[in-house]
Amino acid sequence: MAFNGTWKADRNENYEKFMEAMGVNVMKRKLGAHDNLKITIQQDGNKFTVKESSNFRTIDIEFTLGVNFEYSLADGTELSGSWNMEGNKLVGSFTRKDNGKALAAYREIVGDELVQTYVYEGVEAKRFFKRG
Repeated sequence: MAFNGTWKADRNENYEKFMEAMGVNVMKRKLGAHDNLKITIQQDGNKFTVKESSNFRTIDIEFTLGVNFEYSLADGTELSGSWNMEGNKLVGSFTRKDNGKALAAYREIVGDELVQTYVYEGVEAKRFFKRG
């Protein structure tokens, strides 16, 4: 339940390069790097409710560990996949619907931060969140 709470984006590492690899256009990349993303996570056993709110949209996502679901990124990219718990880390395996390529995502608590890591086509990016 360490993930429970509200987390605000603090800083990014290699995020623009990641968005470029994902095919996000330059204007959306500039905006995406400063989206003021806030994530609220509630865990109840294997069920998670996640609210993402940014400058662009607010979306509620509900998922159960190990169960496939569909999700749309802020740029409109549609994904299908699931989250699983490996130790203290949430591990997401997703497939893009438009090209069938894999996107891996990780969420873990490191110190007092929530760290989200994304890997697509060999490009890794991290976003760091502080409790808000």
